[in-house]
Amino acid sequence: MFGSIGGAELLLVFVLALLLFGPRKLPEIGKAIGKTLAEFKRATNDFQASLEREIELEKLQDLKSDLKNPLASLDLAPAGELKAALPAGTVAQQPDSEPASGGASAPSDGARSPAVPDAG
Repeated sequence: MFGSIGGAELLLVFVLALLLFGPRKLPEIGKAIGKTLAEFKRATNDFQASLEREIELEKLQDLKSDLKNPLASLDLAPAGELKAALPAGTVAQQPDSEPASGGASAPSDGARSPAVPDAG
């Protein structure tokens, strides 16, 4: 609406301030305005820094809770749904159990596998 303030507008504001406050009060008013702006900028920077610290602290707390319970953050299916998702004829293995043997045992040291032809 107002756009940027050019040189002519700035000169007009300075002349009006000079007429209203006088040449003795103008430097004091300038110092007061400068101090106020500096304090406002400092408060704004402090607020921004504290807000960023709070965000980082919240992220660290989330990471800490994920490290304490890493499986809670994963979307794992319950055991019943896992068994239902396996193809027909497959047996779901319990995590603490030993692997199920498929009926075929490994050949012993003295026995030969029937798939290997006799070289002799």
